Amino acid sequence: MRRLAAAALSAGVAALLAGCGGSSSGGEDNPIVAQNSNGPSTSSTCPVVPTPSGTPQQYKTEPAMCIEPAAYTATIKTNQGTIVATLDGAKAPHTVNSFNFLAGQGYFSNSPCHRLTTQGIFVLQCGDPTGTGTGGPGYTIPDENLAGATYPAGTFAMANTGQPHTGGSQFFICYADTPLPPQYTPFGHVTQGLEVLKAIAANGEDDSNGPGDGKPKKPVIIQTFTVAKA
Repeated sequence: MRRLAAAALSAGVAALLAGCGGSSSGGEDNPIVAQNSNGPSTSSTCPVVPTPSGTPQQYKTEPAMCIEPAAYTATIKTNQGTIVATLDGAKAPHTVNSFNFLAGQGYFSNSPCHRLTTQGIFVLQCGDPTGTGTGGPGYTIPDENLAGATYPAGTFAMANTGQPHTGGSQFFICYADTPLPPQYTPFGHVTQGLEVLKAIAANGEDDSNGPGDGKPKKPVIIQTFTVAKA
């Protein structure tokens, strides 16, 4: 099981935040660097969406670049409240482009946030429609925006396997300042709904991954996830 954020809680030191990306072979332990190395497009026309396979949707390659190098707004409606974030399409174009694509395909709709940590690191992890912590879209995207990266409250960042360029669809949101090494692509920040995240954290986790780390005791379900140019 690949986790987004596994903390060495007994030592009080955050270890690796690992989430599952996915690979074109379907093997979660066989990450593939994203195929599309082009920069953001200024075109208003996006390529035809390939037909996915499986449930949840699986795609063979990273989607073609379709966003502009600009700010985008993500609106995440959950059963516990709405979270709005600004996504940085200039500093993290591959990441924002992927989320724009997946959100447009309804990939995140009715999916659980499968992990909450309340000791050492302070994050809610979502983006795996299987709810297992091992799911991904079938492709991986490159790391971005890591130079000097920090993870204050409200940060949106990518989960990975612990290896470079293994992000997929899993992401985490920091509900409090979180000490992590600059290894997880930060691609946005909360503009509304930080109180929703704090309330989720206050409900606690089930310790299924160890003390202070597990599934939210009160289930968190993403009802809809939309991305639009700000």
